[in-house]
Amino acid sequence: MLNSLKKAFSTQEEGTVNNGKKGDISRETSARLYEKAKQYFPGGVNSPVRAFKSVYGTPLFIERGDGCFIWDADGNQFIDFCCSWGPLILGHNHPKIREKVVKTMENGLSFGAPTRLENELAELILKNNKYLQKIRFVSSGTEAVMSAIRLARGYTRKDKIIKFEGCYHGHSDSLLVKAGSGLVTFGETSSAGVPRAFADETIVIPLNDQQAITEAFAQFSGQIAAVIIEGVPANNGLLLQDREYIHFLRTITRENEALLIFDEVITGFRLGFGGAAAYYEVQPDIVTYGKIIGGGMPVGAYGASDELMSHISPDGGVYQAGTLSGNPVAMAAGIAQLTELKNSGFYKSLHTKTDEFVAAIQRYATAKNYKCRIFSVGSIFWFAFTDKTSIKAAGDIDPSSMELYKVFHRELLNRGVYLGPSGYEVGFVSAAHSKMELEKTKRAVFESLDEVFRPNK
Repeated sequence: MLNSLKKAFSTQEEGTVNNGKKGDISRETSARLYEKAKQYFPGGVNSPVRAFKSVYGTPLFIERGDGCFIWDADGNQFIDFCCSWGPLILGHNHPKIREKVVKTMENGLSFGAPTRLENELAELILKNNKYLQKIRFVSSGTEAVMSAIRLARGYTRKDKIIKFEGCYHGHSDSLLVKAGSGLVTFGETSSAGVPRAFADETIVIPLNDQQAITEAFAQFSGQIAAVIIEGVPANNGLLLQDREYIHFLRTITRENEALLIFDEVITGFRLGFGGAAAYYEVQPDIVTYGKIIGGGMPVGAYGASDELMSHISPDGGVYQAGTLSGNPVAMAAGIAQLTELKNSGFYKSLHTKTDEFVAAIQRYATAKNYKCRIFSVGSIFWFAFTDKTSIKAAGDIDPSSMELYKVFHRELLNRGVYLGPSGYEVGFVSAAHSKMELEKTKRAVFESLDEVFRPNK
């Protein structure tokens, strides 16, 4: 078994390169697999965005990844900027992560009991992140956020949560809500199966609107347990917030004895070891993390001060548990990945590379008078088909621009570049993206933009 696992993790020969290819790539094998998958799974997938409903064609079934590349079931090779939705900051199949994982698996996969690997990863995080004093490992970002909300309610003895339109915090019931019709509204359920009573405890307001949050605290005085925001909202476009606004959130929550929760499932250890908290130089009360702390393995975590975390069971009355929490394989992968991220100059190099990549594309789009902006922070970027120089709220995004992204996505696939299959999703640059591959990507982007904006298309 271990030999086969080692083989599966090892570097394999490259497949077909699609750069410059005319016409659509072959998806015959992926299409057959998708038709079969629809017999087993709702919509043929185990997570909705994978169904490619927002772009052209059937989903690509991925066979393997190495470095900055992925290969699909038809043998097509792509430069990957999805990076498993962000956590693969070192790229696919990193040798140090692979070796650590395989060595750990030789001792077993799961015990449902403490291991020293949990201590090692926690120490690595806490010694290098001044915003946390204690941490609790869970199995996903959704679980981390759900647990953080429960902690906030248990600690404050209040029930209502403020979230922002355009921020996504996983699929737990109390946060799977959208804004109503007013400036300050109770959320409306955005999924069947979410009880109205759950949505009634969630207040949804626009981002970048100090008046709205001030009104919310006035209208629901003494009832709000916490305000939750993505460290940098990056699930509905890249909605970069001003530093002043983030610090305003910190001030108003303290004034109203509410907690400030940073959902750093995307930004944690991606913007830097201190995530968005360090980027904005603000101390959240609770921080949540996702799969980046497991090197891409299923894992999440939430952390806070000693005082707050003392309310978590078994020390306190806020219950949370999980058989696979602190899973040794995930801990091992996380130790290997975060050790690499601690290397001197790692983030500076990654961010510089991303800045140069984004700037070159923006220069091309501007010179051609294309209605396209590339927003970025750290190693995260987002293509927006707009002439706006700033997009800070979900309402600033023109839904019709997604039709342009559909064309763009197809053209990039045909040239060997993979982005997330939705125009609302961000892209990620990893340490594995070399200068050569970024140059190839820029050429592919230039050609794809030319196709998107070709007259009489």
